[in-house]
Amino acid sequence: MTRRARIALTLVSLAALGAGTLTTAGQAAADTTPTPITTDGVWGLDYAAGYLTTVEYRPNGEQYVVGRQLSPDGSTVLQQDTRGYAGSFADGTHLKRVPCDAGDCVLLRATGTQSVGYFRVDEYGKERAQIWLEPNSYHSASEPDVTGGRFVDATGRYFVYTAASTGKQYVDAVNRYRAEDVRLTRPITAASVWGSALWTPGSGNGVVTQYDLEGKKTVATVSTGAPCTVKELQVIGRWLYWNCGPTGAAGVYDRTARKNIKVPSGPALVGDGYLVRHDRAAGKLMLTDYHSGTAAAAREIADLPAGNTADQRRLTWAVDKFGGGIAYVGTDNAIRTVPSGVPAQSLGKIESDLDDSDFDAAGRYSGNMTWNSTWQLNKPADWTFTVKNVQGRTDRTLKGSGTQIDLAWDGKTESGAYAYNGPKTWTLTATAADGGGTYTTSGRFGLTGGRQGHHDQGGYAYGELVTLNSSGTLSLQYTHGKGTFDFKQSGSGWPAGTVAVPFGDMGKDRCAEMLVRMPNGELRRYAGKCGASYGPSSSHTSLGTGWNAYNVLTAPGDLTGDGRTDLLARKASTGDVYLFANDGASKLKPGVKIRSWATYKKIVGAGDLTGDGFGDVLVQDRAGTLWRYDGTGAGQVKERVKVFSDWGTSYNVIVGVGDLTGDGRNDLVARDTAGNLFRNNGDGKGSFGARTRIATGWGGYKGLF
Repeated sequence: MTRRARIALTLVSLAALGAGTLTTAGQAAADTTPTPITTDGVWGLDYAAGYLTTVEYRPNGEQYVVGRQLSPDGSTVLQQDTRGYAGSFADGTHLKRVPCDAGDCVLLRATGTQSVGYFRVDEYGKERAQIWLEPNSYHSASEPDVTGGRFVDATGRYFVYTAASTGKQYVDAVNRYRAEDVRLTRPITAASVWGSALWTPGSGNGVVTQYDLEGKKTVATVSTGAPCTVKELQVIGRWLYWNCGPTGAAGVYDRTARKNIKVPSGPALVGDGYLVRHDRAAGKLMLTDYHSGTAAAAREIADLPAGNTADQRRLTWAVDKFGGGIAYVGTDNAIRTVPSGVPAQSLGKIESDLDDSDFDAAGRYSGNMTWNSTWQLNKPADWTFTVKNVQGRTDRTLKGSGTQIDLAWDGKTESGAYAYNGPKTWTLTATAADGGGTYTTSGRFGLTGGRQGHHDQGGYAYGELVTLNSSGTLSLQYTHGKGTFDFKQSGSGWPAGTVAVPFGDMGKDRCAEMLVRMPNGELRRYAGKCGASYGPSSSHTSLGTGWNAYNVLTAPGDLTGDGRTDLLARKASTGDVYLFANDGASKLKPGVKIRSWATYKKIVGAGDLTGDGFGDVLVQDRAGTLWRYDGTGAGQVKERVKVFSDWGTSYNVIVGVGDLTGDGRNDLVARDTAGNLFRNNGDGKGSFGARTRIATGWGGYKGLF
C-alpha cells in the first residue's frame, strides 16, 4: 500500500516580528454595498477568488503582505491574515520592489487559493520565487536563485515566472500534500496557466498551444486569429485573451464558440467574460464586456487618476479572474471593490488532485493519517463532501466554501469515533455562490486503520475464518470480499486443544486482537497484527487461568455500547452465560451473568446482524432451530427471535465469520460432517439467504473459529 511522498514546506515563524493583531469581521450585513477598506497606503495588490492581497503597514509599524477574504459580493471582510513580512531583515533580505506611485511596490501574484507569489531578494542580491501558502509556510526551496524575476501567471498550485539573468521561463507547482513532478524550464514567451494547462504561442501568427503539465504532452492547438506571434496571454476557462504588445492588436478567443472577439488594446487584466483597462487620459478604469460573444462598448467603473506609472496592473488595481470583480486603491488610500456586472461561466472544476485509493487512518504505511485531496473551482461555491459505507450509510459529512477545496478526512464519523474499515464511496457537491451552476463528482477508496469489522483480523472489514489443523498450524483464512476464502497466513507450533477467538481491538492501535485458550486453561491475549499470522510465541499477555470451565468462548461484537468487542463464555457445569466486557486497556472486565443457555447445542457470536450497531448472538437448539438474540447495547440481549426451523442438523461447526461478500453485512459459515463448507449471506435485517457451498475437503481441520 503505497502513497506519494508528502511535500516539504519551508516553515518560517513570524511571531518574533510582531505582526500586530489581525481581526475577523462578522458576516455580511443586509446592505451589501462594498465598504471601503481603510489603509495608510498600499504598496501592491492582487485579487483572486475573493481573496484580496496587499502590502501594507501593520499596527506595529512594519510592512506585511496582508490577505483578506472578502464575502462573495465583496461587501465584507470575513477574515484577515498575513502572507509574509514585507520589510527588510537585518541582513538586507527584502521583497523585490518595482517603481510605483507609492514609491516602490511589491508585484504580487495571487493564485485563487489564498496563496500568493512574489520574489525575495537575499543579502547577495539574488532573487528567489516564493509561493506563500499560509501565514507561516511557503514554497521556495526548489526554485533557482536568479535576478530580474517576474511572475507571469498563477492559477491554483501552478505558476509561471521568468528570469532575465538566465533568459529562461520556469513552470512549477506547489502541492500542499504531495510531491509533484511538473517542472519545466523553457524559453521566455507569453504564457498562461489555467489549472494544469499551460498555454504558450505556437508556430505561426496567432497560434497557441495547450500543454498538459501532468500528462507532459501537448493536447490542443488553437488559431486565435491574432496577426502576430502572441506577446501576452491570459486564459480564464473558455476565454483566451491575446495581444500583440502594449499598443498592438488585442482579442479574446472563445474556445467554446470557436470565434475571435476584438477588444481594445493596451495593458489589460481579464476577468470571466470581461476585461479591464486603465484609461490614464480619462483617469478611469474601463470595463469591456464580451461574455455574449461580442465586445460591448467600454464602460467606466471607477475613477483612477493617471498617476506617474505607465502600467499600474497589480500596483493600484487588480481583477479577480475567478468569477469576481475589480479592486482598486483610491486617492484616499482606501481599497474599493467593484462588481463586474458580467455573468460568470457556469461552475466547474479547474483541476483536482486526489489522494490514493487506499487510505490508512492509523498512518502505518505513510505516516499520513488523513485522506487529503484538493479541487479548485472556477468561482466561489459552497460545497459538501460526504463519505458513505458499502451499505450507503453516511460515515462523515464535511462542508466549506470558496474556490479552493482542501479536503482532509481523518477516518472518523460525526461522533468522533473511527468509521468501520472497508470500501467507501465519496461524493463532492458544490453550488456556486452566485447561483450559477453546480459541480458534482464522486469516487471510491478503501479505509484501513479505522474500526475493525466482525472477525476482521486483516484490517479491511472483511471477516477472516481461523482454522487449526492436526499439525498445529493456526491459519487466518482471508477473503477478497467475493464470498470465498482466497489465501491464508499461517503460524505453526500450536498444541492440540487450542481454542482461538478472533476478537477486536483491546487497546489503541486499531488492530484486532486474537484470544487463545491454551490446553491448560490459560486465556491469552495476542496483540493484533492487522494481517499477519500468530505463533505461540507471538507477543501476548495472560488474561488468567481456569478458562477450561467454559465450553463456549465466542465474540458477539459490541454488547455494551462502548464500541468495543466483548466476550461471551458459557460455563460447562451450569450452562450460565457470562459477559466479559472489553475494558479498552488490554484487559477483560469481570464476568457478569446475563443468561442460562444449557440446552443450546451451539452459541455463535455473529456481530451486528440487524444494523443497530450492537452485536448479536445466534443459538441452535437440539431440534435444529436457529434463534437470534439481539444485543441491547447495555450488556444484555433481548428475547430470542426465530431465524430458521429444522436448520443445520448436519453441521458440526457454525461460525459468525463477518462480511465475506463485501456488502457490509455479516455472514455465516458452516461445515457439515462430510467436510463441505457453506456460506449463508446476511441480509442486514437479522436473517440469512440460502446456503452456498464455497469449499470441500475441510473435514481435516480440528478447529474452525
